[in-house]
Amino acid sequence: MNRLQLIACITERDALRYTPAGIPIVTAKLLHESKQIEAGIERLVELEITALAAGEISGKFNQAELGKTFEFSGFLARKNRNSKSLVFHVLDFEAFNS
Repeated sequence: MNRLQLIACITERDALRYTPAGIPIVTAKLLHESKQIEAGIERLVELEITALAAGEISGKFNQAELGKTFEFSGFLARKNRNSKSLVFHVLDFEAFNS
């Protein structure tokens, strides 16, 4: 199973664009920071990941406030067929209230 849930904030976002098939798509950078326990030791985890929202969710993603924290769910896939880089494909998200 390929499923990812991530609490992160949107730090950058590209303009809404359309694929040749007419599907709306938005790409953004997400920033995640948390403390995790690994081998019994607390570890600070910081990461930035490229995220992509396509189809109906792209409109909501395009309107989401930059710098605000959200809980994202989706899956990971290669950036393109020949790439080793991963992109987080967002299927849904909602505001995160800690």
